[in-house]
Amino acid sequence: MSKLKSGLIQMSLKASTESSPEEIRDAMLEAHIPFIEQAGAAGVQVLCFQEVFTQPYFCPSQDARWYAAAEAIPDGHTTRLMCEYAKKYNMVIIVPIYEEAMTGVYYNTAAVIDADGSYMGKYRKSHLPHVAGFWEKFFFKPGASGWPVFNTAYGKIGVYICYDRHFPEGWRALALNGAEIIYNPSATVAGLSQYLWELEQPASAAANGVFIAAINRVGTEAPWNIGEFYGSSYFVNPRGQIEAQASADQDELLIHEVDMDMVRKVRDTWQFYRDRRPETYGILTDLN
Repeated sequence: MSKLKSGLIQMSLKASTESSPEEIRDAMLEAHIPFIEQAGAAGVQVLCFQEVFTQPYFCPSQDARWYAAAEAIPDGHTTRLMCEYAKKYNMVIIVPIYEEAMTGVYYNTAAVIDADGSYMGKYRKSHLPHVAGFWEKFFFKPGASGWPVFNTAYGKIGVYICYDRHFPEGWRALALNGAEIIYNPSATVAGLSQYLWELEQPASAAANGVFIAAINRVGTEAPWNIGEFYGSSYFVNPRGQIEAQASADQDELLIHEVDMDMVRKVRDTWQFYRDRRPETYGILTDLN
């Protein structure tokens, strides 16, 4: 298919962080459902939410109470609910949540649900920051998913999560595995990252001849107040051009139709895959 209608939902936190993780999850799901239904009514074919979309970005803390926010995939409440909406609207849904693999082992994960409501698989965030304000290794184990590409009803989809976007190797691995559009759900605040937000992902889209859909949350989250999540979710094409972008501060469903034929056109013009020299790149993995 040449045209793909996709939607991205960016949202602020809808419950106090003093509430239980279950209460916060329910409030976030309730706030997302009208947008999901709006996307379905508009004919959106692929929908993606922000990183850990049912919870605050709790990683400025090192508080073990947030372990209770983790859910099983695919048998947890959120994934099961999103399977129902995917089937209802014949819509692929990418569901980034906090995953409990077993007691004491947790991942930052995105489940991928096909348009018939069937669970296809998941990607676990590979690269985890561990600096002041972003203590992710306290909450998550680094994923080793093998760069899966999901052959959905509407195209070949890859997922990369937030901090992953700073590492070019994963973009290339997903593209080599066949991804034509890659979704990057994020939770990123104003500061050093804001300049990179519109630099790295357009550059990665051009370098790999893929569409990239970047999703960020909005607002501030007490009590941590590490900065403002600046939204600005967008779609960028394989030429590195941003085609559609959301606001910096509003809950929003961004809907955009991308021309998937551009992937072939760009790759046939810029012959990066023909001209790459993988036999010379061994040093990249030999040096640790």
